[in-house]
Amino acid sequence: MPPRDTTDAQLAAQYEAFPYPARDPREEAKRLIIGSPSHLREIDHWIFGASRPASTPLNALMAGGGSGDGTIMLAQQMATLNRPGRVTWLDRSAEAKRVAQARAAARGLANITFEEGSLLDLPTSGLGPFDYIDCCGVLHHLPNPDEGLAALASVLAPGGGIGIMVYAPHGRTGVYMLQDALRLLAPTDEPPSSRVETGKRVWKQLPETAWLRRNPWIDDHIKGGDSGFYDLLLNPRDRAYTIPELGKLVAGAGLRIACLVEPLRYNPDTWLTDPKLRARTATLDPMARAALAEALCGNMGIHIAYLTRDEAPKADWSNDAAIPVLRELDGPAMARALRPDLLLPVTFDSLRVQIPLPRLAAAFLSRIDGRTPWGTICASIPAPADQITRDRAALITALEPLNRLLLAAP
Repeated sequence: MPPRDTTDAQLAAQYEAFPYPARDPREEAKRLIIGSPSHLREIDHWIFGASRPASTPLNALMAGGGSGDGTIMLAQQMATLNRPGRVTWLDRSAEAKRVAQARAAARGLANITFEEGSLLDLPTSGLGPFDYIDCCGVLHHLPNPDEGLAALASVLAPGGGIGIMVYAPHGRTGVYMLQDALRLLAPTDEPPSSRVETGKRVWKQLPETAWLRRNPWIDDHIKGGDSGFYDLLLNPRDRAYTIPELGKLVAGAGLRIACLVEPLRYNPDTWLTDPKLRARTATLDPMARAALAEALCGNMGIHIAYLTRDEAPKADWSNDAAIPVLRELDGPAMARALRPDLLLPVTFDSLRVQIPLPRLAAAFLSRIDGRTPWGTICASIPAPADQITRDRAALITALEPLNRLLLAAP
């Protein structure tokens, strides 16, 4: 697809010069990069309500796959769990494709298809339909994000879902000010390498009063190499969405938000303990509550959301045959590390909160291994049945909103 305008051409040139994020395929032997959206456990839980059988093939699309983080993560998780299906990487950057293919080859992954092209062409591409679509860090760079999300929705299979990440304004305080400055000193019509060199010189000379100097949550320009520096501060098109703006974007594509990640962050009662204030938050609808949390905290630099066309099925936590899983947590180790006061300290971008856990938390956590059903776990705990029922519900209430305690696909 040819560039839509001059800015689009500059954006295309950027990702050929600096595939994002910067990745070395040799690192695949050392670690798997894990994150949201598109973690297989999250897809099973938040989109399919842990009701879609694991034996059902998953046809997934990574729209704007870049250097491959989401593609490699999901494909590897599917391979590790022997889950049938395929991941399609789609991007218009040939250089990013080279990196992503090399990473897949290093892992021996055979469940990935690579397609060069623009997600805006999806409606007429012949690709799909897809049970799951990832669009992480892409919509906010498009000429028309509404058109982009509509294009994704056009190839979404019935009952499927989409995982997106878009920038959020409050946590990116200082970014857009410095972008404005660099457009004056490193014009977008200069070669990408020249713009990076100038930008780095400016960063070294930036006054201490510059807001980005004071923003502890943004560090891609420091730790992300030339690719990260360019993407953060020299990107020719970059917009951010507040929660109300994100809601409007999603609704415009005929979709709805099934989950904001992590749900706890978007609950204003996490931060407001005053009963009189909570009485007021209780009168707000879910999107208004999320908008309030965003405005109160001020540290959200991105929004991650799972989207569905119809209301997503809810995970049935009462099902004794369901299998609980701890996402990237070791249950027995977590049980041993619990404090005597049963308060779990959690930090979100420097914002700390204490999550109260039930008395039987250690008993439950030590038995959650991703294979054992709830009924078996409960039957093995030496405690009164009513306390087991009560504490099981309390543990779910505490850890599901952290996106850590989920249900496995049956």
